[in-house]
Amino acid sequence: MALTTTGTEQHALFDGAFWTDPYPAYAELREEEPVRRLDLPDGVMWLISRHDDVREAFVDPRLSKDWRWTLPEDQRAAMPAAPTPMMILMDPPDHTRLRKLVSRAFTVRRMAELRPRVQEIADELLADLPEDGTVDLMRAYAFQLPVQVICELLGVPAEDRDEFGAWSSVLVDDSPDQAKMESMGKLSGYLAELIERKRTEPDDALLSSLTQVSEDDGDRLSSEELVAMATLLLIAGHETTVNLIGNGVLALLTHPDELARLQADPDLIDSAVEEFLRWDSPVANAPIRFASEDVVYSGTTIPAGSMVMLGLAAANRDESWAADAAALDIGREAPTGGVFFGHGLHFCLGAQLARNEGRVAIGSLVATRPDIALAVDPTELTHRRSTLVRGLTSMPVTLGRRV
Repeated sequence: MALTTTGTEQHALFDGAFWTDPYPAYAELREEEPVRRLDLPDGVMWLISRHDDVREAFVDPRLSKDWRWTLPEDQRAAMPAAPTPMMILMDPPDHTRLRKLVSRAFTVRRMAELRPRVQEIADELLADLPEDGTVDLMRAYAFQLPVQVICELLGVPAEDRDEFGAWSSVLVDDSPDQAKMESMGKLSGYLAELIERKRTEPDDALLSSLTQVSEDDGDRLSSEELVAMATLLLIAGHETTVNLIGNGVLALLTHPDELARLQADPDLIDSAVEEFLRWDSPVANAPIRFASEDVVYSGTTIPAGSMVMLGLAAANRDESWAADAAALDIGREAPTGGVFFGHGLHFCLGAQLARNEGRVAIGSLVATRPDIALAVDPTELTHRRSTLVRGLTSMPVTLGRRV
């Protein structure tokens, strides 16, 4: 998707070589035009790229999730607030209500309790990987681990993971609108049927819990809200982590000194994962917001009614926030205020789970397969074309001996 700009300097955004390495373009934006207007087929988008601006924008109530702010005032009241009651597309109080109903399932303690099972899954997957030949690490490992975890957490049959993984990719990547609508219809239909089965055949998984969840005031998730919540959890619950694992492993394989450093000191895995989240963000940009009135960032006015994109990948390489930001340093003392998983009321519920999965997946891989290496030149790798996530389409590697 090629985007044109109104600035005097034309940076290649979301096209061509940008997908391979967007960071030079982001660096120029932060320096020269930190709030950039982009002309899209569907209208004007504004991209915010400096860290402090992005962090502030996350909690700016003037930047709404309600798409109706793009309409003339006389048309807003007659339109529905969102195409589906998905929490990520809502403002308070609707967002507050839905998040309260589901957040109890994503406590730090519960996510930590899942770690032994995550380790079991990683061990099983690694044991199945061959010592000889070339393996696509994305398909055989980076995708399989988080998908299996989220399937078990939600209570989704594991045999369906390839199917919903394909639907998810269409929805997240730069796909035709018709393909997105078809994939959303298939995924929603699949989850609606599954949820109905959970009502009559409950288990201990999250979907069953959500069908029964209630508050003291008797509030419950409606059937439509349940499907929307399940869709969000299923997609967000694996997309971020698949790309965290893939981007993190690629960072190590293209920085052999850092790989050797981690293998020599496995306790660095916690800081390493924080660095992977910062250095090559699995979530490139936050979902779109809408300006309910004129807002000003870095001296640039974003007009009321505009669509606004918060650039996480750009912000995480901001030198004003992280010194020597272009360098990969797995022992870096992470600066406070990171926006890897958003900030404020829309902070990702599954952030701790993603971190735990990344630590287990990457730490176990480099410990048990010390000779792992790319099977192709890094320039031959291709990245997904997505304005939301940043990740590889495949990663051919040779794994070598097991230890």
